[in-house]
Amino acid sequence: MNFTFTDELRGGFRDRPVLVTGATGLVGANLVAALTHLGAHVRATVHRKQPASAYPAVDYLVCDLTRPEDCARAVTGQRWVFHCAARGTNADGFNRDGGVEFLENFFMDANLLAAAHVADVEKFIWLGSTTAYPPTRDRPTVEEDLLRDEPFEKYHAVGWFKRFSEVLCRIYADRVTPRLSTIVVRPSAIYGPQDDFDLATCHVVPALVRKVVERSDPLEVWGTGDEERDLVFVEDVVEALLSAVRLDGYAAFNIGTGESHTIRQVVENLVALDGFAEARIQFDFSKPTTIPRRRISIARAAKELNWHPRTKLTEGLRRTLEWYRRESGVARPSSGA
Repeated sequence: MNFTFTDELRGGFRDRPVLVTGATGLVGANLVAALTHLGAHVRATVHRKQPASAYPAVDYLVCDLTRPEDCARAVTGQRWVFHCAARGTNADGFNRDGGVEFLENFFMDANLLAAAHVADVEKFIWLGSTTAYPPTRDRPTVEEDLLRDEPFEKYHAVGWFKRFSEVLCRIYADRVTPRLSTIVVRPSAIYGPQDDFDLATCHVVPALVRKVVERSDPLEVWGTGDEERDLVFVEDVVEALLSAVRLDGYAAFNIGTGESHTIRQVVENLVALDGFAEARIQFDFSKPTTIPRRRISIARAAKELNWHPRTKLTEGLRRTLEWYRRESGVARPSSGA
């Protein structure tokens, strides 16, 4: 980890009962690590997977958040909740079933919000998604764009489920007594250590990292390579989540870098960083892809959270490569191999 915690932040979390859902996911695993270092009393939910790096001081709770009784058990005695649990998929998954299975995520969101309200939780920080936005072409997407048009076609189901959950968050913050402060964080494309590197389910960056580390020949890249993404390093997302607890009521923030890079740039960076000069990169136009361009504005987070991304793409990719190589046990080939 490369977090820099202020004394103010440490004081805010020290000895505080905090729940993190989805502790084996990319964001959840990194958030648990950060909160542990901040001295919080962390409870973390897991479902089918066990955490790759378990902390002795963390209370790991096995539960199914689609079940109301499990949600009630998870939030009991907690003051702040970071809801990071969600079922995810990649471009192939969106292509196969249109995202209808993401209704499961809405059940988790609704059940956990209801349980948090009953348990008198003070703050509920929810990890949303930019898949809920409509396409905005070259214009950076701002928070007010959320309901201005339909989500991107392939994101239609998951985008609407995310919107339903955001409406619920606002209802609990503005309409239900007693009020439950709910802060929504809408990250762009997250990557980094602890990601899913299973080629059957993972997103583009971990897929490319794995192929580069394992010296795939040819190095297949789905799509044209011209697709643009705002790629944000996971530690920057975690810092945004931690900053969000300063607020009360309801608010929503885009979290990204404010910049976009093509997939072609990403793969070229990876092969250069890992010394894979002989890579034969092949773009497969027949493979499914998602939205061709996504650019987001992070001006509101900068102004209201005093949050700014700190990790440049090259540094984030380097650290992700090093982590995956270490965890997978794949040795770096000798020069020219």
